[in-house]
Amino acid sequence: MEKPYAAGLMWFRRDLRAHDNAALYHALRHCKLVHCVFVFDTGVLDPLPRQDRRVEFIRESLVQLDEALRELAGDPAAGLIVLHGGALAEIPRLAKRLGVQSVFANRDYEPAAIARDAQMRGALADLGIALHDSKDQAVFDREELLTQAGRHYAVFTPYKNAWLAKVDAFYLKPYPVQRHAAGLAPRPPEDRRPVPGLAAIGFEPSNLAQLPVPPGLRGGAQLVEDFAERIDRYHLTRDFPATKGPSYLSVHLRFGTVSVRELAGRAHALASAGQPGAATWLSELIWRDFYFQVLANFPHVADEQGNGHSFRREYDAIHWERGAKGKQLFEAWCEGRTGYPLVDAAMLQLNQTGYMHNRLRMVTASFLCKDLGVDWRWGERYFARQLNDYDLSANNGGWQWASSSGCDAQPYFRIFNPVSQSRKFDPEGRFILRYLPQLAGLPVDVLHAPWTARPVDLESAGLVLGRDYPMPIVDHDEAREQTLRRYAVVRKPEQARATP
Repeated sequence: MEKPYAAGLMWFRRDLRAHDNAALYHALRHCKLVHCVFVFDTGVLDPLPRQDRRVEFIRESLVQLDEALRELAGDPAAGLIVLHGGALAEIPRLAKRLGVQSVFANRDYEPAAIARDAQMRGALADLGIALHDSKDQAVFDREELLTQAGRHYAVFTPYKNAWLAKVDAFYLKPYPVQRHAAGLAPRPPEDRRPVPGLAAIGFEPSNLAQLPVPPGLRGGAQLVEDFAERIDRYHLTRDFPATKGPSYLSVHLRFGTVSVRELAGRAHALASAGQPGAATWLSELIWRDFYFQVLANFPHVADEQGNGHSFRREYDAIHWERGAKGKQLFEAWCEGRTGYPLVDAAMLQLNQTGYMHNRLRMVTASFLCKDLGVDWRWGERYFARQLNDYDLSANNGGWQWASSSGCDAQPYFRIFNPVSQSRKFDPEGRFILRYLPQLAGLPVDVLHAPWTARPVDLESAGLVLGRDYPMPIVDHDEAREQTLRRYAVVRKPEQARATP
């Protein structure tokens, strides 16, 4: 096939791998020479704290991507051009300097990214350069799956059924980048620099190196192979935070150091062979696609600043705890001082590591909204700052699920009991004690609710409630009744519509 472009530019963003990469494949197929670039975008980086595990993960992943590109090209002069500045200025400037006719990138579904790409398309067009985008983050995206009435899906189970009915080898087939690797261009001499260190882009090392979060292509491959040995038990182990049940691949999916096509292909093959663990994990990957298409097709759920808005607009009429009381409750939740051990241990895990187990995300989110009566959007923003794997679509979708304001067939009176959840999913308290060692002397039967301990048990444990560990800041049963009253407004749509 005749290649229409003499030179192209591959713009890496959240797809930091040199294999099975849709945009890279299309760039190599359509261009005689392809340059590769990543921009540390100051518009994204400037608001972040100077120690940020995600930035460090990206930086370490870029080092491995640069190595992979040079190895793929068989040329040490090839590799990744890494820039630091505003992407809207840097990409057109580089494209013009390199004399490319086209820029290739993989599609992003976040409102801010969509707005940026629209501006980028215009800026490049002014230079006579085309911008081509490809689907790479999802198996199905945007409007590839519609209801029989031609509408976008707003409930997960029908979406999952449609996903499973349509998926086949075509959608899960990897892109054979290596077949066209000869087209990877050597970098201009002035661009043959190593990936800059954190200090060069204004950041400091975090504690990432001390955590079990191996970055980059090698880290992703290591976790994929490790999970392959456990996936058959995933449906049995995934809800227990003290057990090695999850895949731990979410941060790699977020930054594209693994391919979702590869993962979904493996899971689909095993699920089709009757493996229940793989079927359950495949369902989690489908949830990911579902939230991508919600964000793309129902843009009112989040704005360009990443602020969430209720999918079900009547939920905007709820009156949350605000002012001094709301702030006090929220700070106690953020800092792991609620008096409910499972909630507090989960928040401490998040603060210390940037990771939180999926079951605990549901428990802590439900607790904030439906025990403390605090606006779910406060929690959404806090998770956005803390999570290593923060993804706007999944974070927004998960918080709306917890608050019942989103795409969920369950009614608003689903309220998790934090003590029951603790006893069911951390029965021996192993996870709790990892983050709350001061409770180690308590009998297991009261570990999940220390305020129920007998004085003799507290004395034996050397524990003074209110000093060594807080008393509960709310009573769950009373909070549940208050939540039912708070949420009663959603039964009155005419009142919700009239609320400013």
